[in-house]
Amino acid sequence: MSDRKKDVVIKLPPPRVESGFSIEKALQYRRSVRVFSPDPISLADLGQLLWAAQGVTGTGGLRTSPSAGATYPIEVYVANGRVTGLPPGLFKYRPPKHDLVRAHEDAHEGDFLHDLSEAAIGQGSVFTAAAVVVLTAVHERTTLVYGERGIRYVDNEIGHAAENLFLQAVALGLGAVAVGAYDDEAVARVLRLPAAHRPLYLLPVGKPG
Repeated sequence: MSDRKKDVVIKLPPPRVESGFSIEKALQYRRSVRVFSPDPISLADLGQLLWAAQGVTGTGGLRTSPSAGATYPIEVYVANGRVTGLPPGLFKYRPPKHDLVRAHEDAHEGDFLHDLSEAAIGQGSVFTAAAVVVLTAVHERTTLVYGERGIRYVDNEIGHAAENLFLQAVALGLGAVAVGAYDDEAVARVLRLPAAHRPLYLLPVGKPG
């Protein structure tokens, strides 16, 4: 971990690529979970969820979910509530390094889950989750290659990444839900997203309540 607050980096445990939980079983038991227990989740489990969504799995930076032309428009943020070994605050996932970096210099201040819940019309799952994974997109990475059609490709890609995370959550004994009802501008303000980063999904995760 860096001594400089703005460069706080958390190295995530290496992702597992094998388990005794089949993909078929994960598909059978995947359900939206909106009620979470107050128990924390581990840093290893959070890292596994992030890897499932956008982890690097091959040469050239190829990832767990498909991307049109390997343009990779998705940027992943984590608002931490109760993840063991992770300081409070807002972090950005860096797939090539499989780590988390503080999203901005004062991203340790404030109650991000509360503020995100307010931006999401008060949805309780956002506030009570152990963490909220936010999938954002920089559409221009894809539209520069594919024009307006690239917007559809980005929307498709967000769905691929989210479903990977959901299935991984089932395999870990965790719960997750997709939240699409929120004020885009409010979420962007809470997370202080760069202008090009558009929030497309809030994914509360935690232990089922």
